Amino acid sequence: MNIYKCLNEITEYIENHLEEKIDYNRIAKIMAVNVYTMQRIFCVITGITLSEYIRKRRLSMAGFDLYNNKLRIMDVAIKYQYNNATSFSRAFQNFHGIKPSEVKRKIYKFKNFPKLTFNEDIELENDISYEIISLDKLVLYGKKIKTTTEKINREAPLFFKQMHNKYYALYGNIKYGMTTYENRMQDKVDDYWVLWDQKIDEFEKIVIPRSKWLVFPIATDEAVDIQKKISDFYLKFYPSCHFNLSNLPELEYYHDGKTDFLVPIF
Repeated sequence: MNIYKCLNEITEYIENHLEEKIDYNRIAKIMAVNVYTMQRIFCVITGITLSEYIRKRRLSMAGFDLYNNKLRIMDVAIKYQYNNATSFSRAFQNFHGIKPSEVKRKIYKFKNFPKLTFNEDIELENDISYEIISLDKLVLYGKKIKTTTEKINREAPLFFKQMHNKYYALYGNIKYGMTTYENRMQDKVDDYWVLWDQKIDEFEKIVIPRSKWLVFPIATDEAVDIQKKISDFYLKFYPSCHFNLSNLPELEYYHDGKTDFLVPIF
């Protein structure tokens, strides 16, 4: 399966159905995976959730329609799957920075989120080494930042560095990184945590129950290498693996200048 060819088919399908309810099951079939896997892969590769991508494409097209076709605001709202003019106007203003009514007054200041296209000639590495381990309950202590899918790759390394500089002299090296999500589909990032495996009264306590884990070794503890390994996992390993992933968070375990990317399974 050429994942980038699949993604081009997906964005083309979305483009042809912006005025309709998007069928996530239909999109998942293009990748030959379930809906959860499809959403996660799309998010990892693009840095934006599927729902957010669709929203931004619809609002981009709504701007063109209001300018070119002189349609009523309510007509455009209905066209792009908004239930009422109020919710559409709010979303339109948040995206474009102007209200739809201002377009009618000949104020033309728009944004456009272009259709995504992918290079189908990119080759993925052939082998991904991993092992399966069982870990007893983990009791960790740490702090978090609120972040988003689009920002985590920039904000997490900065937060990690800030926490290391502030607390290394007191508590030593950070042991774990952890990402939490807004929903069970794990496509909208909520928090990023840095955690120690010792009791620290000023930090929040996190308990992760005993579980089995897929472990993917990374030769460094550099953010760019960790992010690439996570991307490779979702691009190549996950679509064809036969493990059932659990609802526990994914972890990054830092040790000896290296990192283990841990994925929980049943």
